[in-house]
Amino acid sequence: MIKLAKIPNLTELTYRSIKQSVLNGTLGELSRLTEESLATQLGISKSPVREALNRLEAEGLVRIEARRGAYVRQFSAKEIRDLYELRELLEVHAIEAATITPKLLTDLAASINRTKKFLKNGNKLEHIEEDMRFHSLITAATGNQELCRVLENVQQKTLLCRSKSYELSATTAPVAHTRIYQALKKDSKREARLAMRDHIVFVRERLLATFKTPN
Repeated sequence: MIKLAKIPNLTELTYRSIKQSVLNGTLGELSRLTEESLATQLGISKSPVREALNRLEAEGLVRIEARRGAYVRQFSAKEIRDLYELRELLEVHAIEAATITPKLLTDLAASINRTKKFLKNGNKLEHIEEDMRFHSLITAATGNQELCRVLENVQQKTLLCRSKSYELSATTAPVAHTRIYQALKKDSKREARLAMRDHIVFVRERLLATFKTPN
């Protein structure tokens, strides 16, 4: 990892640096994350590292246990299946409940264009975050704050899964998002729901196929 300059938003930069290392595989599943080692690698004190690890734990990327310390989380096949089944239910419902406005359509189109750019440039973290943003735009259009809160939690928990699925199906994301967008643009929520379901199920099945045996 690149050493970080000591500037006011050091905790944010520390968080982003560790997060990127987790999502790009530099820090693999079950890797131990010691405050001292990370602080030394980044050239900073342990305090911002501790805050960053706590934030990453809240997002589901890291687990912190007494006596074992912090380590990169590993998902089982069952956890992936459960999370993506929940995503499917909630996001298909979000399509139905969303209020489709010209601004939403403009924002979705812009998100698709950014996704294509990030994919072309190999910007993995930016691609993953833009993928989440696309889905969040639709959820926000429901006006249901509780739905947004629950889906945000599920989205964060699937960050590591998204990192794995990037290698398996990243190139299909713009196609799937475009299909959802086009259906909404022509005011066909039935087609949009189907497109959303197909999108989530496809990624889920690609992820589950990486497991030799179910957990």
